[in-house]
Amino acid sequence: MLRRTVSRVLAAAAILCTAAVAGAADKPRHALSLADLERVRSVSDPQISPDGRWVAYTVRSTDAKEDKRGSDIWMTSLDGKETTRLTTRKEGESTPRWSPDGRFLAFLSSRDDANEESQIWLLPRAGGEAEKITERAGGIADFDWSPDGRRLVLVGEDPDPDKADADAAADGGAGGAKDKKKSKTKKPIVIDRYQFKRDVTGYLGKQRSHLYLLDRDSRKIEPLTSGEYDELIPSWSPDGRTIAFVSKRGPDPDRTDNWDVFAIEPRAGASPRALTTYEGNDNDPEWGSRLAWSPDSRSIAYVQGGPDKLIYYGLHRLALLPAAGGAPKILTPDLDLNAESPAFTKDGSAIYFRLEEDGSVNLASVPAAGGAVRRIVTGRHVVSDVATGGGATVILMATPDSPAEIYAVDASGAPRRLSTQNDALFAELKLGAVSETKFKSPDGTEIHGFLVTPPDYDSGRRSAADGSGKRYPTILRLHGGPVGQHENAFEGEWQWLAANGYVVVAPNPRGSSGRGEGFQRAIYADWGHRDAEDVIAGVDDAIAKGIADPNRLGVGGWSYGGILTNYVIARDARFRGATSGAGSSNFLASYGTDQYIREYEQELGPPWKAPDTWIKLSYPFLHADRIRTATLFLCGESDFNVPLINSEQMYQALRSLGVPTQLVIYPGQYHGIRKPSYVRDRYERYVAWYDKYVKAAPAQAQPAAAAATSSR
Repeated sequence: MLRRTVSRVLAAAAILCTAAVAGAADKPRHALSLADLERVRSVSDPQISPDGRWVAYTVRSTDAKEDKRGSDIWMTSLDGKETTRLTTRKEGESTPRWSPDGRFLAFLSSRDDANEESQIWLLPRAGGEAEKITERAGGIADFDWSPDGRRLVLVGEDPDPDKADADAAADGGAGGAKDKKKSKTKKPIVIDRYQFKRDVTGYLGKQRSHLYLLDRDSRKIEPLTSGEYDELIPSWSPDGRTIAFVSKRGPDPDRTDNWDVFAIEPRAGASPRALTTYEGNDNDPEWGSRLAWSPDSRSIAYVQGGPDKLIYYGLHRLALLPAAGGAPKILTPDLDLNAESPAFTKDGSAIYFRLEEDGSVNLASVPAAGGAVRRIVTGRHVVSDVATGGGATVILMATPDSPAEIYAVDASGAPRRLSTQNDALFAELKLGAVSETKFKSPDGTEIHGFLVTPPDYDSGRRSAADGSGKRYPTILRLHGGPVGQHENAFEGEWQWLAANGYVVVAPNPRGSSGRGEGFQRAIYADWGHRDAEDVIAGVDDAIAKGIADPNRLGVGGWSYGGILTNYVIARDARFRGATSGAGSSNFLASYGTDQYIREYEQELGPPWKAPDTWIKLSYPFLHADRIRTATLFLCGESDFNVPLINSEQMYQALRSLGVPTQLVIYPGQYHGIRKPSYVRDRYERYVAWYDKYVKAAPAQAQPAAAAATSSR
């Protein structure tokens, strides 16, 4: 009865959705607005049901009225005919995970939790209300089902002792009256760790993340691991005998990025055993790849990084590890590209994975026994996740004109769209055209990137020789990382600038991923040199093609994009306006004030051993008197990734020099600005700043040579 009722409701919803898209298609399309950006939904974390008939996933959306972002669990059938929203609470839900028998869908939510910590909820697949099955102090960060569905392995951080003391003081101790005065007094923060701060988390105490076992029916939780180590991303073997996870161990785990794969029996008192001993990074949790068991429980697929010294510049390779122990086999030894997110096929003969290539990410596979890599889903798009189960395979895929949606991948490798979360919105929009570009840097290195033109772009008659045709104010946008890349995916920031009449140049300079380890390592301990030359060459290319107005140029980026922005404006005076978000320039001030202590000492060496390197890299701050560009600095007040002090220093330097500048601080925000009203504010300020200092400059319809103020 339930299935019939749901089917009728879903059918009606599908008709309404189709009618809405058809109706929108009949209306004139309009350029993207900030209100449109707030309507964009983010789809993530696809999970296939054991019978292979359904995909559960998370949808994140913006509530402008409440000024917050929230997420819900949705479900779509593999034939794409039925879609339903499973949760609707304001607190939000994430991490959907099917029970092995398909009877339940577990998820994480902070709903009904006084401390706003995520707990596990269980939703009966046959219908009914979700039930909270954990009440753990410190909350739950991750989990995985046992194959028999009777237990779950949890990841939970140790409870904060200061918070417990504060709660006890607020209650006046055991049975006592509340003491409001005590509850307002916070304890001093005592620091005794090598790495003592992390963005969002804040100052790091002695709490670590450990594994726990939860009995589904009794709700009893018992510890599985302990100690001064973090244990993360657990994965239960199909035979139920072993849980694999990753951890950093040694005298001081804070001093290394040497993650290793471990295994442990799922019983209290069991001792973990190390499965990898590689002196480098085995499946760093920050990469987003989970450990993948073979169907016969004999092997574990994972991602191996480069040696510790290379930090994030090392290549990510797919590896296969014997679960009983032994040397891992690198499955992509000759592939000079990053491999991520392994997932076994149903018969265990092959492993799917995400293959990062130049400006795109594709779905590929490799035989589990070793052999040639085969590209399955290829094209100019970004595959950001892959899931297998019940004999089915699905991917999460985005294109330049569509945010990520769920696709099924059939035997032929052809992707078939399942989710349509953004179709109605994008049927209303007239987007700027996104094309790929190639050009030469001054030393002859070929650089690739993207060019975005306004929706009403006039291609017209263009000639590099006489400068005829309409030229556009142009913004050079720089990505973060530095190891990362601009990609063939929908980018709201590009489209917002294009909608306001700007051409966007988005290069992937040396240091970017997608073109091999050598390309990534080209800026190792040499920031703002070759990469700055590369991105400036991208602007020169747009000028030479008669597209960019050489007299109306702007630049900007966030994180390393903000850092590189500072290098660019210290080298080249042609840029009339800049927006430097969460960047830095005086790296001597960064040491010990941000979260990158390991990376600094690995790449640059300690300041007292390599002062010349630190001074060289601090070029924009120590030569701020060469900057002529009006610059808007922005940062989150609580950013521990690239702290506010860095933006404050550059702002103060330009203010002292009389260069037009402004500093915008977003209260309570971290490295990523999340509050919707602040996101809107930031985008509004970008355009207002560029309109004032870039677009308002006199137009110039002639080729222009570089007017660099310095060559370092």
